[in-house]
Amino acid sequence: MTPSEVKNYLAERRIVPLKDIALHFDLPPDAIRGMLEPWLRKGRVRQHLESACQDGGCCGGCAEDSKEIYEWI
Repeated sequence: MTPSEVKNYLAERRIVPLKDIALHFDLPPDAIRGMLEPWLRKGRVRQHLESACQDGGCCGGCAEDSKEIYEWI
């Protein structure tokens, strides 16, 4: 697994939750974050942190990585 493989996956899908990337590559979310770091630094990837709760607050019922979304720019 290389950062380029993660880049290709993200570039094909454009916007993907961290959870989906981790499941696709069968790696923990922290490993995926590390592979995305070079692309974040270069400005090729944008990170979005979104609340999955309807009221905009966090109910604590969602997995944290389900709200972490990455976008290929």
